Order: sequence, then structure tokens, then C-alpha cells
Amino acid sequence: MLSVRKTFAGFGGLPRCRTTVAAMVALLLLPVEASHAGWLSDVFKGTSKQVQSPKRQAPKQSSSQRRAAAPKPAASSKPARVAKPAAAPKHRTAKAVAPKAAAKPPVSKTVATTCEPSKFRIVLDVGHTAQSEGAISARNVSEFVYNLRLTQRIEEKLKAEGFTETKLLLTEGKARASLVKRVAAANDLPANLFLSIHHDSVPKKFLEDWEFGGRKSRFSDRFSGYSVFVSSNNPEYKASLSIAELLAKEMKAQGLKYAEQYSQPIMGRYQHPLLNKETGVYSYDKLIVLKKTRMAAVLLEAGSIINRDEELQMDSAERRDIISSGVAAAIKEYCDRRWGILGPL
Repeated sequence: MLSVRKTFAGFGGLPRCRTTVAAMVALLLLPVEASHAGWLSDVFKGTSKQVQSPKRQAPKQSSSQRRAAAPKPAASSKPARVAKPAAAPKHRTAKAVAPKAAAKPPVSKTVATTCEPSKFRIVLDVGHTAQSEGAISARNVSEFVYNLRLTQRIEEKLKAEGFTETKLLLTEGKARASLVKRVAAANDLPANLFLSIHHDSVPKKFLEDWEFGGRKSRFSDRFSGYSVFVSSNNPEYKASLSIAELLAKEMKAQGLKYAEQYSQPIMGRYQHPLLNKETGVYSYDKLIVLKKTRMAAVLLEAGSIINRDEELQMDSAERRDIISSGVAAAIKEYCDRRWGILGPL
């Protein structure tokens, strides 16, 4: 720093003041990490050189002046070092902007729909046939009769809600042969959803005798409730499970309870894994109509007709309306998840 003061002394008051001010401004503009002692001396040397170079054009120079003017390469290279930190803020600004552009896609996902109701093809399968009637109720009415009445009401409700491509599937024949027929018919349409409608009973070991209308009959008041089944062997299992979850949720929202007995060992070969203990979705992997259909497939046991009290409820138009409304609401929510949050749009 002695050579710096000696150089200042040769120029008088005003140039020295200007040089001092310029050096102080340069110091204030420097990044903290750049204020190194050696680098700072170079700045002062470069500044003194710039002040005296236009005035000293004569060939003769003093030794102190030659020392001050000597570091020309350093003076030209050091300002380049000052420019490097100045470029850093631009780089940081580019990084800060990038996340805003990446945040846009999730907004569009919230308004995306799964299907369009008028184009969503639904097959409503009437469980069993007139030749193979299924279970017999506590009051001697066949399950097929209950299945047909409820399926017809669901069809009306779905079409009224915009699902105009809903078709009721009614097959004939004995048990297994009719199952093969209904699967083939559904696969030939083709459809987006196969929904099979049934009413529940219990294993024979739980049945008790009673008399109704002058006829002997059998009942079991031990169990009641709806249940929903899917098969993991179905090629559209994820869609099947999604619709089943929504359907079971709507059944529960309507104030209905699900049949818990299928998860219990007392059911023997009729025991099934419970997939959702809150809403009553079960796995029934080997059921033909669920695993052989090439579209999403769900089976609904609407309620127990072997339970004397629940049979009366299942026989009412009011209960059929409740169930059909639940089915329509579930499928509407599957097609447009906004509907489940906001209600009818």
C-alpha cells in the first residue's frame, strides 16, 4: 500500500479525491467474497493507472510512475473477474421461474372426466332366470322376481340421469348355462360396465322353519344388509373396484348397512375377503359373471330377502328408489368426480 500512497502524491488534490471516490464506489459494489486483500490492491493499482495514462504521454517517466503503470495485463484481467459475479443473479432468476411453469398441469387434472354419460354403455344383468330362480324369500317369492323389478327401476333411473346407452340383460336357461349366455351377450355388445343385480340369502344351515300364508316357508333373521362384489381376475379390475367402492359408499350414504357375515369363518365356502370394512366391498374372484366379462364388472346384493323384516323393505317401491338413486349417483361420480364433490352440475 506504500506504492499506492506515493502514486497519489504526484497528482495534487482533485485527481486524488476523484480516485479515492472511485475506489470506494468500486469497493461498495463488490460481492463480499471478492473483497480479498490482494484483489483490492489490484483495483487501486488499476484505478491509478487509468487516471494518469491520458496525461503522461512523454517518453521519460519516473521509476515510481513506471511501477504504477507496469501491471497492464492485471488491470485488463481484473475487471473480468468483477463481471463474473454479476452474471450469477441471472442464473438464480431462471431457477426461480422454473417451478411456476411446472405447477400448471395439476390444475387441468381436477376438471378431467372419466367418461361421458351419453356414451357410457352399461349392461344391467338381471340375476338368475325364470328357469333358475335363485333364492326363495321368507314369504316364498323367488329372487328372480325381486331382481327383475329392481333392475328395471335402476334402468329407468340411469336413463333419466343421461346414461341413455343402458341396456337390461335378461337371459334364459338353467343356472350355469345361463351364466355363460349372459357373459357372451355382454361381451358382444360391447359395454363399459357390467352390473349384476341380486338379492341375498344365507347358507342352509342358518335357515329356520315358519309358516306364511298357510304355507311352510323358511327364514333367517340373523343376517341382513347389502354387499358389493368384484373379481381380481377381471381384465378391468381397477375400474371394477373403483365403481364398486363408489357404489358401496352411496349405499352407506343412503342409510343402509352392509352384510358383514361374508368375512366370518361361519360362512364356510361362502366366506370372502373383505376389501373395504367401512363400506362392504368383497372379493369374489371365481364368480363367472365377474371374471369372464371383458369390461368392468360389479355384482350388487341389494339386501336380504330371507330376513323377514328386510324382505318387506326390499319389496317396497321406496327401497327400490333408494337403491336405484345410489347406483346412479355412484356411476355419475365415476364418470365425473366433480359430481361427488359439488353435487349435480
